[in-house]
Amino acid sequence: MNNTSIYFPAEWHKQQAILLTWPKVDSDWNYLFEEVEKCFIAIASEIAKRQNLWIVCTSKQLIEKYFEDEFLKKISFFEIDSNDTWARDHGGISVFENQCLIVYDFGFNGWGLKFSSDKDNLITKELHKLKAFTGATLKNKTDFILEGGSVESDGNGSLMTTENCLLSKNRNEKFSKKEIESFLKKHFGSKQVLWLKHGNLAGDDTDSHIDTLARFIPENKIAFVQCFDPLDEHFNELKAMEQELQNFKNADGESYELIPLPMTTAIFDKEDGHRLPATYANFLIMNEAVLLPIYKVENDRIAIETMQQAMPDYEIVPIDCSVLIRQHGSLHCVTMQYPEW
Repeated sequence: MNNTSIYFPAEWHKQQAILLTWPKVDSDWNYLFEEVEKCFIAIASEIAKRQNLWIVCTSKQLIEKYFEDEFLKKISFFEIDSNDTWARDHGGISVFENQCLIVYDFGFNGWGLKFSSDKDNLITKELHKLKAFTGATLKNKTDFILEGGSVESDGNGSLMTTENCLLSKNRNEKFSKKEIESFLKKHFGSKQVLWLKHGNLAGDDTDSHIDTLARFIPENKIAFVQCFDPLDEHFNELKAMEQELQNFKNADGESYELIPLPMTTAIFDKEDGHRLPATYANFLIMNEAVLLPIYKVENDRIAIETMQQAMPDYEIVPIDCSVLIRQHGSLHCVTMQYPEW
């Protein structure tokens, strides 16, 4: 008999540290490098004000100059090469196994072979070699492709994800939906997997990561993106997604309280005019604060007020992520939290 107990903590579980992978000049950020580095400095500063921060970078010396000594006390630098900055997806995913921390190193293949990922795929293993996870156990699961942005836990036995992502080509297409669900339940200790069939943002490279659409937050709530404009290209898909969320129940059979976040005012790429996948759902929950992406548009104010009402015990910290969205990601995408152990 297998007596192993596995627990997939919610994001608001007490955290040990948050990971950032710093942007590089010789990457897709080249034409935006000064702007994106300012955004990373803002995110890093807000994290280091409150809790420990790990920074993956190619040169500690180039980055530590941006931070005051009081912040540097909270920052650990790990000199590891990378392809890109999306720590949510190349970072390790944490569970507790018999109350001991396990960091899963799943395979990362650039969101289904869309982008280079050979260096990013090694980062978690390198962090382990550099003693980031001392006292925890690293488990190699690189034969299964899974990005952190594609799964959400409510900390009570429910895992939420999307069919568009987990059943997409070039990830785990050799497995059926039933086999993938069994894998998730086994490795995350989940009692149920809540699958969204609908929901997608124009310009999204991730095939509908759950963290762009719907997020678990404390007190049995789900914050989700809502679209009111029938003329918006997202209207039908997000309406169908909302109906799915209304039917979701937690592992105790209770409905979730749904917290609608506004669709951002449409934002278009300055280079070729395509719509960008801006979303307020891509927030990061920390120990005592929520870092909320904003985009210098009209609906920012509504998003801030909504989150303050939905999470009254947390400080809501807006951060301008209008540069991150130029490369089709946002605030949650560039961070990965590790629970206290």
